[in-house]
Amino acid sequence: MLHINDLTYRIEGRVLFDQATLAISEGQKVGLVGRNGTGKSTLFNLIKASVDGHDDSITIRKGARLGAVDQEVPSGPESLIDTVLAADKERSALLSEAETATDPHRIAYIHTRLGDIDAYSAEARAAIILTGLGFNPEEQLKPCSDFSGGWRMRVALAAMLFAEPDILLLDEPTNYLDVEGAVWLESHIKTYPGTCFIISHDRDFLNSGVTHIAHLREGKLFAYAGGYDSFERALAEQIRLNMALRAKQDDERRHLESFVTRFRAQANKAKQAQSRVKRLAKMTPVSTIITDPIAPIDLPGPERHLSPPMVRFDNAQLGYEPGKAVLRSLNQRIAPDDRIGLLGKNGEGKSTFAKGIMGILNAQEGFIKRHKKMEIGYFAQHQIDALNPTESAYDHIRELMPEATEAQRRARLASFGLGQKNSETAAGDLSGGEKARLLFSLIGFHQPHLLVLDEPANHLDMDSRAELIKSLNAYTGAVLIISHDRNLLESVVDRLWVVRSGTVETFDGSLEDYRQEQLDRARASKKPKDKALPKAQQTRKDAADARKRIAPLRKKSESYEPKIETLKGKIAAIDKALSVSDLFTNNTEKAVTLSQNRVNYERLIETLEMEWLEALEAYETTKKAEGLD
Repeated sequence: MLHINDLTYRIEGRVLFDQATLAISEGQKVGLVGRNGTGKSTLFNLIKASVDGHDDSITIRKGARLGAVDQEVPSGPESLIDTVLAADKERSALLSEAETATDPHRIAYIHTRLGDIDAYSAEARAAIILTGLGFNPEEQLKPCSDFSGGWRMRVALAAMLFAEPDILLLDEPTNYLDVEGAVWLESHIKTYPGTCFIISHDRDFLNSGVTHIAHLREGKLFAYAGGYDSFERALAEQIRLNMALRAKQDDERRHLESFVTRFRAQANKAKQAQSRVKRLAKMTPVSTIITDPIAPIDLPGPERHLSPPMVRFDNAQLGYEPGKAVLRSLNQRIAPDDRIGLLGKNGEGKSTFAKGIMGILNAQEGFIKRHKKMEIGYFAQHQIDALNPTESAYDHIRELMPEATEAQRRARLASFGLGQKNSETAAGDLSGGEKARLLFSLIGFHQPHLLVLDEPANHLDMDSRAELIKSLNAYTGAVLIISHDRNLLESVVDRLWVVRSGTVETFDGSLEDYRQEQLDRARASKKPKDKALPKAQQTRKDAADARKRIAPLRKKSESYEPKIETLKGKIAAIDKALSVSDLFTNNTEKAVTLSQNRVNYERLIETLEMEWLEALEAYETTKKAEGLD
């Protein structure tokens, strides 16, 4: 379906791909992984550009439709449902033509084709996708312009899933989703009818949603069957075997070199020494997989714990406008050593609850008690965007450490993976992962008692996420995490709270229990509810349904004619054989057999013709009853 053959590509002299090769077969779901900056998004851009035929290193099966979520998300006055429906360009074109077509044959073709592509259930299918991605029925009728960029990204994703291209490219599709949306997408990708190539650092998604892993390293692509855990085990074993083989080869090399050094000058050993020199020259070094060390994410805990609880909600109510509560009946407690995962669909109030914890929002009713000495470190998407784009990482840290020496400031940045080069780069030019590391450095500077982390792993690659997990597990303060990354939650938190139905409640179960609950709801939502269609659409749908009902009768009636023609051909062949003048004299047995076969074929033709007439009459009668005459 998609072939990458000896792809070589450079950016500003830097080799991103060095004869990289990968083959993706039809129906495969492949996850693309690799360190940040290795070129994953660039590869996707090259694949999209290859559709124009500019690069013969990348080939796509002839006639296959390629689809990807555009960076420019929909933002016009069209409703969400209409935006998604418009993604099926064939359906839209046929419906538009159906309103003006006059040729009876063309009209018949249009309605038949609409039935073949299941066009009349399109609204229900689009609604199911939008619901799975977090939009309720009322929101689906609102214009795209009413929603923020992150929500519009979901609409763009929904449109591409609805269009069902043969090859679907997705770049970090879960970054704008909550746990519920990520679980739904994982389930949907499993049953997606086409081929998927997905960049992701979400371990659980890569374990459950894909069939293969493509690992981009050292400019090349390496394919592995199975999910991420299977890939990680295979890679570790490959590294182990390569290291063992290299050690063995190094021992042999030392032995050969020692022999050559000792005996090259001796006449009676010169030939043997020379043969070992040739053997050394022919030894191919065992390739080793380079695993660059990943910089740590150092989050020091508080110097002294506060008395519990640090935060207490007493029947509190939170909202932004008087009389309009977002969350009610809040009665939570946060202790100095709590590890809490906050779940819930986007828009239910997770960020509102976090603002209540931090004191950005005060209670409209009830009380919120916060320890006076409590220091909070807050990480969120808008915090990354709030970094001064014109100032470097060093400028940011200098504001926090005005009395420190330059060496101390740079050591601070280096402990978060921001070395000499990127510490002087303007924040606006840093990668997403580098911005995240800078923000971790800033929020951890005052050794907070509580970390409130809203999607902290979005811009981190798999290895950096592992470092974040390690740091959070070593951190001695309290942690509250909002994240769609289930591996991060499972590795760090020990309590789950769910925001739903206008309040926050404890979830008595594991994250896997919560995931299964969401899958059950997703399966239930896939049973489309009947919707009233406009009269013209309903008429076309009824006609298409009627054609489907009588199709077996039509197929049966049409099946007899070729059978009868086949038998007539056999009779003609027998007649030709019987026409031989001396057949009955020279081969009486064959002549009798042929004659008997001819009689049997004629009887069979008579039987088939009677059945054919009965089937044809049944088809015509039913067709008339369905109003299709």
